[in-house]
Amino acid sequence: MPNIGVPGLIIILVIALIVFGPKKLPQLGRAVGETLREFKTSTKSVVDEVTDEFKIEETSDSKKEKQRMYRKRIRKETGNESVSKRRT
Repeated sequence: MPNIGVPGLIIILVIALIVFGPKKLPQLGRAVGETLREFKTSTKSVVDEVTDEFKIEETSDSKKEKQRMYRKRIRKETGNESVSKRRT
């Protein structure tokens, strides 16, 4: 994302003032602010949901791996290959 800087912001504000006029500029600023707030809230919500899903999936995979290792160790210690080799 490019850096605009102070001179760029001043130019954008002057152009907005010319295009929308001094009466509409505060309304426009409020609308842009509200839109950005809603966007940030929605983005955070989506990121939180995806993060939670990955945590659940990670936990599930970790549990399956531990179960597999445990069964393998039991088979090795007992010398009994009949211990369940089923996939979970």
